[in-house]
Formats: sequence, structure tokens, C-alpha cells
Amino acid sequence: MFQKLVLMGHVLLCCSLFSYGQESHVPIKLNQLLSSVTQHAPSLRTDYVRTKVQQARAAEAKNNRLPSLQLSYQADVGSNNNVPGPYFGFGLVPTNNGGIRPNNNYQAVSSNLGIAAFQWEVYNFGQFNAQDQLAQAEVTVENRRFEQSKYDLQSFTIYSYLQLLKLHDLIGIQSRSIARNQEIRQSIFALVKSGIRAGVDTSMADAEISRSQLGLIELDNQQQQLRIQLATVAGMSPAQIVADTTAEKILFEQVKNAPIELDGGRQHPMIAYYNALFDKTKMEEKLVANSYRPKLFLSGAVWGRASSVHSDNSYGSLADGFGLQRGNYLVGLGINYNLFDLRRKKVKLNTQRLRVDEAGQKLQEQQANIAMNIAQSATEVATAERRLKEIPRQTKAANAAYRQKFSLYKNGLIDIVEVNVAQNMLNQAERDYITAKYNYYLALFHQVVAQNNVDGFLQLFN
Repeated sequence: MFQKLVLMGHVLLCCSLFSYGQESHVPIKLNQLLSSVTQHAPSLRTDYVRTKVQQARAAEAKNNRLPSLQLSYQADVGSNNNVPGPYFGFGLVPTNNGGIRPNNNYQAVSSNLGIAAFQWEVYNFGQFNAQDQLAQAEVTVENRRFEQSKYDLQSFTIYSYLQLLKLHDLIGIQSRSIARNQEIRQSIFALVKSGIRAGVDTSMADAEISRSQLGLIELDNQQQQLRIQLATVAGMSPAQIVADTTAEKILFEQVKNAPIELDGGRQHPMIAYYNALFDKTKMEEKLVANSYRPKLFLSGAVWGRASSVHSDNSYGSLADGFGLQRGNYLVGLGINYNLFDLRRKKVKLNTQRLRVDEAGQKLQEQQANIAMNIAQSATEVATAERRLKEIPRQTKAANAAYRQKFSLYKNGLIDIVEVNVAQNMLNQAERDYITAKYNYYLALFHQVVAQNNVDGFLQLFN
């Protein structure tokens, strides 16, 4: 009775592990999962905000063309002693103007001053245009980075989905292995009870069942870890991440009967990103070249003043110094150029050109890597096809060997060790077939990723 209870417990454990998380939720299709990832992935939201920040900076760059109009007013009370002579106004230097007296007179004088000053950098020989173009190039870089992030996340999602399908099949194989071990144990129990076999065979069978169950637990752990990762980027609960195994059943036939047509003319997102970086460095070089050119300014000012010192140099009441008494205006067109900027421009341009060359080398490096990945993936697909054709023969032979060994054991012609060896060989052959099948899918996936043709691969899951 106890042996039957143990056997039932083994069966229930296998069933619970195999069906965990699949009873309460409808399997999610790959396209649905990808849509959810695109909408909810935290990293994509961060990258999207970064593109918006760069667009805002580009809008700021256009404000560099705006003129400056400053308004100021002040009312003052103090002395009015002055001496002739020029000076540089370093920092905040209080000043006064008016008549020069032989002695200091510290009688208070009131005054006020209102100024409206206008300055506009009318033309700077291309610097404004270079700033705008660089700002747009930086926006393009962020947009390309965002597209690359979406592509990488899409690739991760597809790869993980294929891994879920693979783990589902491996769990099925492990469950069949447990069932075979339980079948062996039942036969051993009958033989031991009749005195044909020693009791040690029962212990060995129990050990094999336990080892198989541990393998099933490990596979289930891998499946749950993968679900957690996908749930995090998809904004879902791990229990909702159940791969659609019915799609996998027709996927293999679709791939064999209708191979994916590759379009080599589409630019890979990684290449587009490095192209954008290269263009950005060229815009930076253009800005450096234009930053050290002359600047043409249009300036203007109007101002009014009043003072409690009268025109005859007599001191009036402090009230006389408030309210504007005199007004002036000034308009000018000026040009500003620093001759030492020639040296600065030469050195900085040399540095920037090296950066342009570095960006160009990185672009060529990525192009070479993509070309290498395309060539390697083509070889990988061909190898996976050959491997997939050969492995079914191994599985068929291993299954026949196991059945023969099991039959011989039940007839008392071989020991339990040989049966376990044959059973393990069959289990490994079945695992090899699943691995080969999904390696074939992955090889195709790597090929379409290298050539930016993921859409054709996704259509196989529709």
C-alpha cells in the first residue's frame, strides 16, 4: 500500500510541475507579447523620454538668434566728487560724473537713471545654421538609439519566447522520462515480489525517479525565471507569460516548406545609429569652423537721467534728482573678431577631425561586424539543417534500444544498470532532438536579426 502511495505522489508531482502556470491563463501569442513589451518596457520609456529631451534642446538652439533687450532703472543718493582720468571698470565700480571741484563736498546728491539697451547678433557667418544642424543631428542620434533599443528588446523577447517553447518541450521529455522510470519500477516491484529480482533494483529505480524529478524541478525553475524576466519588460504578471505551444507545432513545417526570404537592402538599426553618430561629429566640425568667425552686432540704447545738482553746479533739494531731466539715444552697427581665434580654431578643428575619423572607423567596424554576422548565421542555418536531419535517426534507434533492453530485463536476461543506461540514452536523444530543433529556429532568427528581416520571421507565428 505504501509503495502505491509513493507512486501516486510521484505522478502528482510531475503533473503539477508540468502544468504549473498554464491552467489559469490563455497562452499569449508572440505578436501580443511584443506589443505589450513595446508599450510597457521600462527601458524603452526611458529612451523615449531621452528623445523628447533632445528635441527640446534642439528647440532651445533656435532661440540663440533672438536679440537682447534689457531694461534697468536705479535711484541713488550720495556725494558728487569727481577727478579726471580714465580707468577700467573691473567688477562693480561705483561712479559719478559732473563738475570737478577743488575740495571734497559731501553734501548729498540725488539722481536716477533709466536705460533700455538692445543688442542683436545680426550675422555670424554660419554659426547659427551650424548650431541648428548639430541640434538636429543630436535628435537623429537619440532617435536611432531609441530604434536600436526597440530592436534589441524585440530580439530579446523573441529569443526568450523560443526558449519558453524549448523548455516546455524539455519538461515534456523529462516527464516522459519519469513515467518510464515509474514503469521500470513497477516491473521491478513485481519481479522482486515474485523473488526473481533482488530488492536493490527497487532502490536503484527510486534513485532514477528522484534524479529525473530533480531535473524536472530545475527545468521548471528556468521556465519561471524566464517568465519573470519577460513579465518585467511586458508589464504583466509572470503567470500570464505562457507560450503558445500550438504555434510551435506548425512553425517547424512552415520554416521547412516556406523558407524566409531575406532582403539585404534594409539598413540594420545598429548601422543607422553609427551613421547618425558619424553625421553628428561632422556637424560638430562644421560648428567649430563657424564659431571663430566675425560676429556682426546691431546695438541701440535710450536712457534718461536726472540730478539734484543744477547746470550752474549748485546743489538743489534731493527731490530735484528724481524724475527724468535729460534723455539720449545711441544706435550702432559693430563687428567683433578676435585675431587669436585663428590659432584656437586650427587646434580645435584638428581635434574634431580626429573625432570624425574615429566615428568613421566605428561605423566601418560595425559594418564589418554585421557582414560577419550575416555570413556566420548563414553557415549556422546550414549546419542546423544537417544536424536536424540526422538526430531523428538517433532518437529512433535509442527508443528501439530502450524497449529491447527493458524487455530483456523483464525476462531476467540483463540487470537494471543496462536498462538505466538505455533509458538515459533515449532521454538524451530526445533532448538532443529538441535542442537541435530550437537551434535551427535560433539560427534562422540570428540570420534575420543580422539582416534586419525580423518581420518575416514573426509572420511564421501568425
